[in-house]
Amino acid sequence: MAPNIDHYDRKITYLRVSVTDRCNLRCVYCHPVKDLKLLKHADILTYEEILTIVQAATKVGIRKLRLTGGEPLVRRNFVHLVSSLCRLPEIEEVCITTNGVFLKKRAQEIFDAGVRRINVSLDTLNPLKYTRITGRPLFQEVWEGIETAQEVGFSPIKLNVVAIKGFNDDELLRLARLSVEKPYHVRFIEYMPIGPDSRWRPEKYISSDEIKLKLQSFGKLLEVPRSDGDGPAERYRFESALGEIGFISPLSHHFCPSCNRLRLLANGKLRPCLFADDEVDLKSALRNGCSREDLKTLFMNAIAKKPKEHHAQTLERDQCLRPMCAIGG
Repeated sequence: MAPNIDHYDRKITYLRVSVTDRCNLRCVYCHPVKDLKLLKHADILTYEEILTIVQAATKVGIRKLRLTGGEPLVRRNFVHLVSSLCRLPEIEEVCITTNGVFLKKRAQEIFDAGVRRINVSLDTLNPLKYTRITGRPLFQEVWEGIETAQEVGFSPIKLNVVAIKGFNDDELLRLARLSVEKPYHVRFIEYMPIGPDSRWRPEKYISSDEIKLKLQSFGKLLEVPRSDGDGPAERYRFESALGEIGFISPLSHHFCPSCNRLRLLANGKLRPCLFADDEVDLKSALRNGCSREDLKTLFMNAIAKKPKEHHAQTLERDQCLRPMCAIGG
């Protein structure tokens, strides 16, 4: 069996890398109710360590990277890391997920470093509601960052919308319409119960099926054929649309059978499943002098730990102990 094939015949090719646990926003679905204890600087992987780990990951078949946080653009010299990763010959694609606050200033240098695909979190088009959900009055900065990213040449630009009943369910059509008017991929994500101290409640949950029904009042959703390397989103578009609509449904329609990813946390723990706390400690091994071959073995151990499916239920809290901001968006 190939080193990146798990026990359930899934080919693991995708690594999400959290470069920091710091963020300049305080989104209610990401941060716990109580104050989060941030990592000490010495406990966060250095860029050199991340590069070494990714080089080892390529030996077990990792070909795609997504850089996340916290918020990756708050980390100093982030573009230096991006450039180094984009130069690795085995890595076919490096993407970034950002909240977009610094995107207007940084889009060009990120593009020049080699990134072409970018995801921006945008749960509302209402500036007041944006402040309410993020804790910061920065909607205009984010919107201008998205426009700048389009001008620079990023494609596709994916807008991640966490659907929350009573907050933005009245904006779903307006958000979806962006995919008609702009070449954006608007992706609706089910609100997930991550962490024991989250604000998640069953009455705030909206399933992807409910969202689809709402959107069909605007127009027929045409299915977009999947391609190699696609993530968990079901892809659709409206007729004559410049962009797409995506649905990510971790609760109502588990995509576990096709999950191809691992997650590297900022503290150096390698996490086989978003919803499970069974992790492999790469940082301690690396700082104790392990070889690249040892790191490769640890990656194979993590792949072997990848569960068949997660056990988060729509109407029950998940038992995951880490909040979303500590895992990486």
